[in-house]
Amino acid sequence: MAMHALIIEDDAVVAEHVATLLGARDFATETVTDGAEGLRRAAARAYDLVVTDRMLPGLEGLDVVERLRALGVGTPVLVVSALGLAGDRAHGLDRGADNYLAKPFSDDEFLARVHALLRRARPEPHPEVMLVGDIEIRVKARTVHRAGRHVALSPKEFELLRCLAEHAGRFVPRSLLLERVWKLRFDPQTNVVDVHVSRLRGKIDEGFETTVIRSARGEGYMLAAEDA
Repeated sequence: MAMHALIIEDDAVVAEHVATLLGARDFATETVTDGAEGLRRAAARAYDLVVTDRMLPGLEGLDVVERLRALGVGTPVLVVSALGLAGDRAHGLDRGADNYLAKPFSDDEFLARVHALLRRARPEPHPEVMLVGDIEIRVKARTVHRAGRHVALSPKEFELLRCLAEHAGRFVPRSLLLERVWKLRFDPQTNVVDVHVSRLRGKIDEGFETTVIRSARGEGYMLAAEDA
């Protein structure tokens, strides 16, 4: 059954692009260009997701979010805004947004954040064992094996691998890795992600010809779903 998303966006190009991305993921979408109308619809119907801009006619996007929360509406809300400084994002989260994405954004990052919001809203029990190619991740035991060989990882390296495994076969943006592994909702402008990925890659690939963690400039990192 299709999920339903409400898009509150007065930029027709952005609204159409967001609707296309969500439509490709089996969302039925509705778009409104006015914040007050967006609030009315989001309060009257149980959507699976709301995507809203901040600078809107009628009612500012964060006011929409705040009023929804005051009404007891818990629909996951992703704010997408050109106001993308760390302070802007922190303010949006403080006002009740579940996630905040700065424009312009990559399609992969947008979809990764939507996926994370939906997983959080409809939590599924984590499997005891995650299998990606020849990699076995035992979640509760926090152990990792590749082709039967134990791979000793630090706590951060384990969480990093686990996050990549949850999105196996897709590139995970650095910003999402920062949020999931380091609990940072902003980019500290350091290479902490790259350093940890490099260490993780060295441990996972040691003794093997195939590299399973791929990278792409501007896209992030991916754990290959199958050996290449």
